[in-house]
Amino acid sequence: MNIKPYYYLSAVILLFSCQNKATSEKADAIYFGGTIITMEDSSPSAEAVAVKDGKIIFVGKKTEADKYLGDSTKNVDLKGKTLLPGFIDAHGHLTSRAGMMQAVDLSPTPYGTVNSIPDLQKTIKKYITDHHLPATQALIGNGYDDAIMIEHKHPSLQDLDAISTTNPIIVIHASGHSSVANSAMLKLVGITETTKEPQGGHFGRDKKTGKLNGKLEENASFTALLTLTKKMSEEAGTKVDPQVQALKDLMKAQDEWLSYGQTTICDGRTMGSSVGLLKEAAAKNMFKADVVYFPDYEYYKTQLDSFKPDYMKYKNRLKLGGFKFSDDGSPQAKTAWLTKPYYVAPEGQGPDYKGFPIFTDSVLYADLKTLFQNGITAQLHVNGDAAIDQAIRVIKQLKDEGLYKPELRTTLIHVQNSRPDHIQKIKDLGVIPSYFSTHVYLWGDWHYTSVFGPDRAPFISPANSALKAGIIFTMHHDSPVTPPDLLTAVYSAVNRKTRSGMILGPDERIKPLEALKAITINAAYQYHEEDAKGSLKVGKLADMVVLDQDPLTIAPLKIKDIKVLETIKEGQTVYIKN
Repeated sequence: MNIKPYYYLSAVILLFSCQNKATSEKADAIYFGGTIITMEDSSPSAEAVAVKDGKIIFVGKKTEADKYLGDSTKNVDLKGKTLLPGFIDAHGHLTSRAGMMQAVDLSPTPYGTVNSIPDLQKTIKKYITDHHLPATQALIGNGYDDAIMIEHKHPSLQDLDAISTTNPIIVIHASGHSSVANSAMLKLVGITETTKEPQGGHFGRDKKTGKLNGKLEENASFTALLTLTKKMSEEAGTKVDPQVQALKDLMKAQDEWLSYGQTTICDGRTMGSSVGLLKEAAAKNMFKADVVYFPDYEYYKTQLDSFKPDYMKYKNRLKLGGFKFSDDGSPQAKTAWLTKPYYVAPEGQGPDYKGFPIFTDSVLYADLKTLFQNGITAQLHVNGDAAIDQAIRVIKQLKDEGLYKPELRTTLIHVQNSRPDHIQKIKDLGVIPSYFSTHVYLWGDWHYTSVFGPDRAPFISPANSALKAGIIFTMHHDSPVTPPDLLTAVYSAVNRKTRSGMILGPDERIKPLEALKAITINAAYQYHEEDAKGSLKVGKLADMVVLDQDPLTIAPLKIKDIKVLETIKEGQTVYIKN
């Protein structure tokens, strides 16, 4: 018997059924009337996007999108604005920003007004007066930047003592990797002339007298701040529930990220009580965005088994994405670990000073081996080229032993003082570089004249070299080192223009689309979430951002002036510009 007619009839019925089912699905919202950038190479633009139940059900022509119109469908006319996938924070510090909500803002231009040591002193004195602080209350300032302040030097213990000898004061460097304390603060946190330095940290000392000058670097600073916050929390506990305040500050920080268009937020190097804070916020369904956290491995290494069940699983928008390692310090603070001396040695150091490592190879090897054997990935903070060398060396050994597999997608964070020979090594290893591209704009002049010098500075954040090598890379803002501002990172990667107007490393400029991919689809890949995020594609989450200008057609030098008008998480507006 000839069965072909029956086969064709069945196929036609099935096809009609599928088409009828598709067109009978009615959207919750349809976006149209503006520029829509999908981040999908096969269809980079669209006329309309339809959303239902938090997911994208259609991307294409407006006439076809109209098939998804229903009685309750919301028509969203973009009125010429630009719709993109929601931005993804590849590396930031949500809980650190929350913890600084009560700190005195000491940021310089363009984000603040503290451009000198007298500005710093005036700002803190005014805060003490305006807030009627008791004479012995501790105070934290955050964001001072010797690279930008006119003196190009850190404040000293004496500079802070001139503000107050009774109020314990500590001011945190913009990099977050060092701080300066006054005499009262050193006493409060238990640092004396005979205190032993913590491993991976240093106490600054006067070059002439050998006495403490108030500067605390790396783990010396982190340890002091953990001690201080514990004491301040205990003191505050008698007046206000510190956990309630911490949750409020965490939500304020989240709102900052949302206002900059991010629908996925990172908390890198989660420490202290912050893991519990994130879990409490998740349990109370307080997160509007997805939050991916990376606890500090050294801090939590004895508790690894308790973390493993949460790995790569969202629960109430919170996911453990791996663990964080801080392998060295900050280039602008001159604590990053280099193979060649700093172009201009920092105060108190000789001409051969190269910064310093946090880990020995053996410690880093043992720690990463444990993680990789458990199938868990890591973020490695590596700024100086010596730290990058160490990470490559250790991970290569683990890869050669069959313990590191590229599918883990371990990420090298910052990779600031990268060398050309690193590029192929990074590709061969199968790790992801995440560049802090905003460095070129904010600190490029400082790197050129003081940190790396004219020979090394042009190769910082070498995104184009990575692109040409076929490496998937991401970009980040490292907030609270800067505000959670990814559009300025895009601007910096595209233009490579410093504050002074110098083009630093013109060969490393990339096109706006490639920079946008670094904060969307590439960042989704870094987090193992490329099937759900990073582009406007049917089946993916309706995580989107609306901008007032098209970053692909606007003059490149105006990209950092683009405004986020609306942030949409799974079809719901979570931020709208007033």
